[in-house]
Order: sequence, then structure tokens, then C-alpha cells
Amino acid sequence: MRVALIEDDVPTSNQLAGWIRSAADGVDIDQLFSRDEAESALAATPYDAIVLDIELGRERHAGVALINEINKQGQGTPVLVVSAMPAAIYRGIMKALEAWDYLQKTTFGEAEFIETFLEVLRVARNRRPAGSPRTSPSRELVLDPLWQRSPTWRGETINLPLTAQRILATLHARRGEVVSYEELYDVVKSGRSRENVRKHVSTIREAFREVEPDFECIENIPMRGFRWVDAGAPKP
Repeated sequence: MRVALIEDDVPTSNQLAGWIRSAADGVDIDQLFSRDEAESALAATPYDAIVLDIELGRERHAGVALINEINKQGQGTPVLVVSAMPAAIYRGIMKALEAWDYLQKTTFGEAEFIETFLEVLRVARNRRPAGSPRTSPSRELVLDPLWQRSPTWRGETINLPLTAQRILATLHARRGEVVSYEELYDVVKSGRSRENVRKHVSTIREAFREVEPDFECIENIPMRGFRWVDAGAPKP
């Protein structure tokens, strides 16, 4: 995995890079400190995920221009915005620009940043490479890593709310493994209870069964959690 970290303040850049390295092994980080440097790197390098500040040097909205350029590339690369701008104002703006999430500086610590960044990485790993053939069961599900469009199953749209999409992405990214209730609490973020998780999973199943009545890819593992098993694959 390769990540672009676009932040003009060197101490902040180094801090975020250190947090990323401590939480995610095998991630290459390109630390970029200006809009010009970032534009050159983004044009030349297919990044898996991007962390960026909105204000770079004297350009108050340089990050906005960069997000627009990223969107023009059409690769669906998830962007995590980390900025001092007020979240109450800019979170909605970043969502409209199809950014993944928005963290306001001074209001979050290492744990929250790492949790959010690892969620970005999980989705980036699960992202379907552009132009790849849909030849295996695991490619029958296509997820939008920016959550602006509904996922598709065998070419048909699956209508799901945001939290259900995130649970689905987590289960599918770890297909074949049991994902515990406790791990899914981190995805739900609010209403952390087994009952709430089960309701979301029920919503996911119902949405799939509107497209495929015999859908059985999400297994309930009693007392533990849930598991995605690819259609036609032998069950563990």
C-alpha cells in the first residue's frame, strides 16, 4: 500500500507519518509539503490512499483543488482530510467533494486518527482495481470506497445506508474470516451493541435478497460475529 501524506507543517506531517507507520506495517508514505509537489506526485503515482490538509502554505484552499484533481483521475482513491478548519463547516463541504472523512486538528488524538486511517486502508485494499475483470466470486461485489454511490452485486444496485455499507465492506474485506461483534463496534461507532450490529446485518441481507432471493454469503457465527463466504465457495 502506498499513501500520499500532504501536509505543509513538518512536525504535523512527521507525527501523522509516525502514527501511520506504528499502526500499519508495509505502508509506503510519501510526505509532500506543497500543492505543486503534491500535484506532481499525484500525476505520477497511483496512490492507494491520501491524507491531506486543506490549507497548504499561503493557499487557504489548496487541498480542495487537489481533491478535485484526484476526483478527475476517476480511480476512487479514498481521501482523508486533516485540517484546522472548523469541522461543523467543512465536513459537509468535504463530503460534497467526495472525501472519505474529515478530522479537525486539535480535536482528535492518535487513537482516533489511527482508527479512521485503518478504516480507509481496509476499504482501499478492498477497492476493485480499474479495468480488472470480474471473474472471481470475490469480484461479484463492487463497493464504492467513498460511499457516494451504492454498492453493486452482480451488476445490480444494492441500496444501503452508510453504516451498513461500512459493515459490508469490513465483512467482505475479510471474507472467509469471522469478524467479531467487538470489531464491528468500531465500524458502527454509535449504538455499540450486538443487537444494533445484528439489525445492520439484517438490513444488508434484506437489501441483497431484493436482488438475489437466495443470497446466503453472510453467515451468523453464534456468540462470535459474522463471516462473509463467497458464493459457491466451500464453507469453513
